[in-house]
Amino acid sequence: MDGGAVSAVVEVIWPDGQWSRAYGVRSLDTKDAAQAGDRVSVGTVTETLTAVAVLRLVDDRLIGLDDAVNTVIPGFEAELHPPGPVTVRELLGQTSGIPSHIPATNGGDPAAVAQPRPLEQALKDAGGRPWPASSVGTYQWDETNYVALGLLVQTLRKKPFADVVEEEIIAPLGLAHTSLTRIDLSQKDILHTYMTAHGQRIDTTDNIDTAGSPSEGLTSTMGEVSTFLAALFGGRLISPSSLAQMEKGAGPAPYALGIAKGPRGCTAGGSFHTAGDQGRAITAAVSSSDGRYTAAMALVPQPLPGTPEDPNADRQRNTITEQMFSTLGETINSLCGSP
Repeated sequence: MDGGAVSAVVEVIWPDGQWSRAYGVRSLDTKDAAQAGDRVSVGTVTETLTAVAVLRLVDDRLIGLDDAVNTVIPGFEAELHPPGPVTVRELLGQTSGIPSHIPATNGGDPAAVAQPRPLEQALKDAGGRPWPASSVGTYQWDETNYVALGLLVQTLRKKPFADVVEEEIIAPLGLAHTSLTRIDLSQKDILHTYMTAHGQRIDTTDNIDTAGSPSEGLTSTMGEVSTFLAALFGGRLISPSSLAQMEKGAGPAPYALGIAKGPRGCTAGGSFHTAGDQGRAITAAVSSSDGRYTAAMALVPQPLPGTPEDPNADRQRNTITEQMFSTLGETINSLCGSP
């Protein structure tokens, strides 16, 4: 493949049809050809499903968007010492200012990648770091927001977060190849992902570190990511009022509530997109505001070093993500006749 990518899979769905393709190989070891229906870690696309699970709590009147979570989420107050009340909306919109649970020096560390991190431990890991009042209200993405939301969901539903997502989203939509569980590496229909450390290639496909994570634990196919977005924006997962709040967001930032606002396109409501890049595959997905036009793509880049070893690797991945969004957005607009 051009640029040295290991594999890429893409699926586009519109009212009159569907198109999918796969390029490259599933594994650099087996060299088996990638297939359009292969599964891959979709990273922070997971946050959009988590946002739906949270908004369903709102629909069920278990909590309000502007209610504080300080005394609801176990350990939130005691571990994090927030500067004031923190609302559900602020966590969903990444405007809470919550400190990160991942030290900057750990990014891309193979040893860190190989360690499981329970939600409760992640919250503790964020404790002890400053949470200034000045950071509240300003958009700053950090996955700890969604770690806290995962704990909120399992506290109010009284069952593990992954079980809630399975019962409320994955199973009802028939997403048979979507899961928050650990990847079974014996299965063949998996796109393997890689990084390098000190010049040595490392297979990072095993998601032991992120399985079950409300921020980046999801494994799926591009067809099922598209199916989920179509259901979400088609009004089949949350109430119209919650969907409107999700699209509105927490402020002027392009990030709304678990989804990013895209450019005006197929519909008067514009478009929305979600992305996933946690150092494995790079995933981008775009939907029209009515869910009738969707496009999703995952790309496994050539093995790149982790951030501590080469900060330029992050810039390379960000550039790839922007190019993917541009391509998918143009594709959707061409299908619906937008200029």
